[in-house]
Amino acid sequence: MMRDTHLHLSIIIPAYNEEKRIADTILDVSRYLNKQNYSSEIFVVNDGSKDKTAEAIRELEAIIPRLKLIDNEKNKGKGGVVKQGMLLASGEYRLFMDADNAIKITEIENFWPYIKEQKYDVVIGSIEIKGGRAKEEYTGFSKIYRNVLGKLSKYLVRVLTIWEIHDTQRAFKLFTAESAEKIFPRQTIMRWGFDIEVLVIAKKLGYKIKELPVQWENPPGKVTFANYLRTLMELLQIKFNSLRGKYK
Repeated sequence: MMRDTHLHLSIIIPAYNEEKRIADTILDVSRYLNKQNYSSEIFVVNDGSKDKTAEAIRELEAIIPRLKLIDNEKNKGKGGVVKQGMLLASGEYRLFMDADNAIKITEIENFWPYIKEQKYDVVIGSIEIKGGRAKEEYTGFSKIYRNVLGKLSKYLVRVLTIWEIHDTQRAFKLFTAESAEKIFPRQTIMRWGFDIEVLVIAKKLGYKIKELPVQWENPPGKVTFANYLRTLMELLQIKFNSLRGKYK
């Protein structure tokens, strides 16, 4: 794949079995980018989907020149395909966001002053700081259990990794090209805990991280109790790696 060395922004969207909503997300992002005065690309990285995700993306490639499909036959895990997209991207700035469009691309407007003018290397979206908002589609016991587990897991992540970051796993993170190309080759966690790891690596390498409030719409999704357990195991692995000095 040829790399364009003059691109301003690369957007990486990991996708697994997203045939029903990936087109809406791509079109929303593309409409926004059409209004901007900078060059851009959209990488959608298919993570070995078993449905027609790849076909849906290919149909849009014909009408959206900036759209590029990376089609993996085998499942790598969300962290694996984000890493793949980040390292294939050419943008001076590189953002990854979710295929469900839970955080709209317009939120990036608030990120630019911090990464361009205040010279932060990584800017991340958060619903756990003042100004952050979450719209839940879950109700009753399901909502309570998700909120309780979510709060506990965030607290544990802060205790074991970076205390000053309140929300490590919101899928809306912007990196400079330099930081992305130093951080992601060191990434070892390929599934749910990868967000935590890339921030730990960023801090170990001395990069400046800014956490900003965003609005997050939580659609019915794929997060289960088993996912929390897997993330806990990965969190412990990250802590072990950090103590051993692996990320340096």
